[in-house]
Amino acid sequence: MTSPPIPKPVAESLARYSHPIRARLLEIREAIFAVAAQTEGLGPLTETLKWSEPAYLTEQSKSGTTIRLGTSKNAPDKCAVFFNCRTTLVETFRTHFSDAFEFEGNRALIVPATAQLSEGPLAHCLRAALIYHRSKGRHW
Repeated sequence: MTSPPIPKPVAESLARYSHPIRARLLEIREAIFAVAAQTEGLGPLTETLKWSEPAYLTEQSKSGTTIRLGTSKNAPDKCAVFFNCRTTLVETFRTHFSDAFEFEGNRALIVPATAQLSEGPLAHCLRAALIYHRSKGRHW
């Protein structure tokens, strides 16, 4: 699957990160679009900025919650995949994937910038966020 061209504001936001962080965030971006393409009923994703960071929304179908990419103040040398802190997503991810990721509170998966990416668990987490409103916790 080829993801769409990066909108200029998103590209400018990504450009402020170091090469290893930017490369991993782009890899996660690809995964978001790949998972979305494989998940029925999502419609097109909206790629925009939230808090000056790349964000992905299921604006048309409203099936999911926002996924935002960046770094965490607590782990600036790693990547963060942020989710709405009012969801149960990160709590559920921690239960199922504590060996694959680090976590920050109830809002983020922390992903190493250079170590091997846990692609299967990441795809599962992304899919859960993209269908969150459709499933309300029944995505496992």
